[in-house]
Amino acid sequence: MIKGCKICGISDLETLNFIINHPHPPKFIGFICNYPKSSRYVEFETLKKLLSLEKNKSKFVAVLVKPDEKILEKIKNLPFDYYQLYDCTPNEINLIKKIYNRKIITAITIKEKSDVEKHNLFSKVTDIYLFDSKGYEKSEKFDHSLIKDIKLDKELMIAGNINYNDKLENYGKIADFIDLSGGLETSGLKDQSKIDIFLNKVEKVKNET
Repeated sequence: MIKGCKICGISDLETLNFIINHPHPPKFIGFICNYPKSSRYVEFETLKKLLSLEKNKSKFVAVLVKPDEKILEKIKNLPFDYYQLYDCTPNEINLIKKIYNRKIITAITIKEKSDVEKHNLFSKVTDIYLFDSKGYEKSEKFDHSLIKDIKLDKELMIAGNINYNDKLENYGKIADFIDLSGGLETSGLKDQSKIDIFLNKVEKVKNET
């Protein structure tokens, strides 16, 4: 059952203002904090300006790829509710959670069935699982049938080349939250008309389930 969504890769104030003040804002808003390979990466000074906005009903998420102490110390006083962690071991996540007192979204990249089973390693340290594609910086898709029968002890978010005009009801059979970034863009930039359609569709699906 779809409980809500995450919009990821926000990098400008205009888009963030639009999302926060939408009649049906997303549950989560994500910011790329330490991955310069991504076109959605946000420099620290810009990040501070973005996070100075009142978040209203949404939760702010720091998206971090194998973060080192330098970036964790740099962002520790920013008003993030969750850290979304890629390429970290359970021990590393546990340490980050204890030191920085943030809820954790553990990102597990999926290509084959054996990747799905890795979630068991993180059950004691994560608050939400995120299943994403192996080529997460390229918005690639993974085979969602790999996770359709999985039993999890925590909520599940899915990402990986999901589009704003997809039939969202189908994702409700396998996940609690849908995570979009590239699927809300036109020519590499967030498109407010696509965001509006998507958020209204999510609200409609939530009310129907």
